[in-house]
Amino acid sequence: MAGLGALARKIFGSSNDRKVKSYRAQVDRINALEAEMQSLSDDQLRARTGEFKEQLENGANLNDLVVPAFATVREAAKRALGQRHYDVQLIGGMVLNEGRISEMRTGEGKTLVATAPVYLNALAGRGVHVVTVNDYLAQRDSDWMGQVYRFLGLSVGCITHGLSDEQRRAAYEADVTYGTNNEFGFDYLRDNMKHDRQSMVQRDHAYAIVDEVDSILIDEARTPLIISGPLEDRSDFYNTVDAFIPMLTEEDFELDEKQRAATFTEAGNEKLETLLAEADLLKGDSLYDVENVSVVHHLQQALKAHKLFQRDKDYIVRNGEVVIIDEFTGRMMPGRRFSEGLHQALEAREKVRIQPENQTLASITFQNYFRMYDKLAGMTGTASTEADEFMDIYGLEVLEIPTNVAVKRIDDDDEVYRTFEEKFAAIVKLIDDCKERGQPILVGTTSIEKSEYLAELLKKHGYKQIDVSDPKAIADAQKQEGGKSKVFSVLNARYHEQEASIIAQAGLPGAVTIATNMAGRGTDIQLGGNADMQISIELGDVPEGEERTRREAEIKAEIEEKKKQALAAGGLYVIGTERHESRRIDNQLRGRSGRQGDPGHSKFFLSLQDDLMRIFGSERMDSMLQKLGLEEGEAIIHPWINKALEKAQQKVEARNFDIRKNLLKFDNVMNDQRKVVFEQRIDLMDGDNLQETVSDMRHDVIESLVGRHIPERAYPEQWDTEGLQEEVRTILNLDLPVTDWAAEEGIAEEEVKDRLRRAADEAMAQKVARYGPDIVRQLEKMLLLQTLDNLWREHLSNLDHLRSVVGFRGYAQRDPLQEYKTEAFTLFESMLSQLRETTTSQLLKVELVQEQAPAFQQAPELPEMHAHHIDATTGLDEMAQADAQLAPNRPSAERNPEDPSTWGKVGRNEACPCGSGKKFKHCHGALV
Repeated sequence: MAGLGALARKIFGSSNDRKVKSYRAQVDRINALEAEMQSLSDDQLRARTGEFKEQLENGANLNDLVVPAFATVREAAKRALGQRHYDVQLIGGMVLNEGRISEMRTGEGKTLVATAPVYLNALAGRGVHVVTVNDYLAQRDSDWMGQVYRFLGLSVGCITHGLSDEQRRAAYEADVTYGTNNEFGFDYLRDNMKHDRQSMVQRDHAYAIVDEVDSILIDEARTPLIISGPLEDRSDFYNTVDAFIPMLTEEDFELDEKQRAATFTEAGNEKLETLLAEADLLKGDSLYDVENVSVVHHLQQALKAHKLFQRDKDYIVRNGEVVIIDEFTGRMMPGRRFSEGLHQALEAREKVRIQPENQTLASITFQNYFRMYDKLAGMTGTASTEADEFMDIYGLEVLEIPTNVAVKRIDDDDEVYRTFEEKFAAIVKLIDDCKERGQPILVGTTSIEKSEYLAELLKKHGYKQIDVSDPKAIADAQKQEGGKSKVFSVLNARYHEQEASIIAQAGLPGAVTIATNMAGRGTDIQLGGNADMQISIELGDVPEGEERTRREAEIKAEIEEKKKQALAAGGLYVIGTERHESRRIDNQLRGRSGRQGDPGHSKFFLSLQDDLMRIFGSERMDSMLQKLGLEEGEAIIHPWINKALEKAQQKVEARNFDIRKNLLKFDNVMNDQRKVVFEQRIDLMDGDNLQETVSDMRHDVIESLVGRHIPERAYPEQWDTEGLQEEVRTILNLDLPVTDWAAEEGIAEEEVKDRLRRAADEAMAQKVARYGPDIVRQLEKMLLLQTLDNLWREHLSNLDHLRSVVGFRGYAQRDPLQEYKTEAFTLFESMLSQLRETTTSQLLKVELVQEQAPAFQQAPELPEMHAHHIDATTGLDEMAQADAQLAPNRPSAERNPEDPSTWGKVGRNEACPCGSGKKFKHCHGALV
């Protein structure tokens, strides 16, 4: 059957080929307009933008303008950048315009491809977002491609870390906005915590193009974006819970050290229920009632802290603080804390000061953020292996765009060695061979540790590592002895600017560059070196003029000569030190070589000790190879091994997809509720008069109060009138003779409701008369928004805790997802009920002093916020790193009140280090 499929594809072409072919007619029409575009002056070309906008206003749609708009952008790019879109780049642009993913190989110019669909969609006036993987690329692409948009009269903005709200708002108002996935997501979350529309920074989610779409929508989608703030002090609660754990025996819990999991047995649950009831911490009868979700979560964290974490191995206690020890490096990690109450549980166990837990103020996954866009598109060099996931989760179809020039790269079969050491010895031997020929080498490793291992090995073989902190040093070192000097550089993926300058030199003859998976993304490896980067490094301080022009020409001529040498040596040789669990990552590494028809070579080296080989039964293979007489240093090479490995990778990819899909199912439950709450907030902010909403809430609360104390079809003597009278006093702030009403002849439940409604409405009307309708309307809006926000944060915390314990329902043959949906809905209903009750109660109780009135015209301050996005691969908090690069947090003892340079990063709500007694934001922070 496989043979028949291949034969059919040969005759009819694949489905992908037929779809790509369907764009050719439009490309021919764009090419036919080229001469006409060339004849236009710059002003005439720019004027076409206004003409296109006018056509859209008169009823044309964007698809009607594809041909003329793309022809206009192509000509503008030639004039602004000196680059002309190839035909395949125009096809890639059309695919993006239709809301699909363009898979284009490295070096095919994806950055330029995006300009045509971005320009076309920006004409609609709703803004276009171009999403990149880091701040450096966002800034670089907005400056570089921004020349094309500005040439055509469009405005360009760029969102990077550390901008103020005003700067962000201006960037979002632009026709085209570049930024990172994190910044777009966090701005959305922050906007939905604001208390007036004017202070929100984003406007619309119309169209987004995601660069490196596989990295953002798949790799980084495993962990949500979270904004958190400190909770109130709950030390007593943690200490109480901690005291229960030593009372348990081995029959009361089960440990799974491999999974780092701890659970209570049935006997343990019963014992804890008794202990909690005595401490007045148990709500209802059972530990697993929905009201006790938070308590159960913290009990499990306390159990983990006592039974799974070892002092001086997992953490140490230093200066009265619990400090985490990195399990990989053995180093202390001051400033890092375990999440979800685990760190507080350890502090309670060690009897040190318990620091407040962080509360989630808002969170969203990338899946749900990017699905908000009316039209979403993406581009990358490697998406086809994840095509099913893109279609299933995002409804995005992947189309492979053919290369402009046929690929000449040679991809060798993998070499498999028995041991780790033999494999790396073979890699060093190949590096020596390439170095002798003057062939540039890129070595891809799967982790920083493996990079460091190879670096040490090369040093033992006489190589010298270049200091990557100085871009000029890299260029100078690689130039020595025509590339045959034994030097190498290691890419440090944390510093994106350095990454670009290192990768720019990776194509020099004989250059040896070691890179981790994430390194080098978005920057092209050009044989002979990157002329633009070299000019900026060497001539950064040289002003425009004859001298600069002469030296630029010299650099270009030198790079051209070096390119010839690199081509003659066989182009870039890519060496993979092991197979990744995803074929996509391997393809990304391979794709660095053979750009734009250049020659190139790639080969992967494996050992039976590699993670992927180990997982798939290499012990049997090892003994078999020894019996067959495979000697030390010998490798096995066969296409069958490649096929077997590909199958293994497909299994791992399928498993990872299932995990992400399952996570998304849980997040969708929260996302549905998030949408309701965020839409409700915007309605409340937009409403000038919420009197009717507040009145309905008040009447609902009265309905609920009466329902709790007067059972349906009950006689007055069965009513709980004393309880109702007390609740009316507590919640509605009304002193009414409810018990006397029950004694009246023929009184009915509806009559009680009417009297309560009339009394509550009258009390509210008196407030309006006393303070004036304007102030009361403002007060209603402020109280409603504040109450909703506080309850939503509490609700998020409850959902987090519910999520962490609901998996155990599977042991009782109940579907955890269905249980989560049911209980999350119950919690949401409870939150809305509490919103009605709290708002009503506050409005009927609040008394204003006349001087306070103007304060209600201002939005309340947001709580102190910290942004988090945990890198799914390393487990590190990206945003914490970004903050740390700006300014580290310093202990109070190190701060000199008279020297602000010693203060480091000060929280906005922290007491000002100058000693004034004011909050930082009202003192020295107000100057920043």
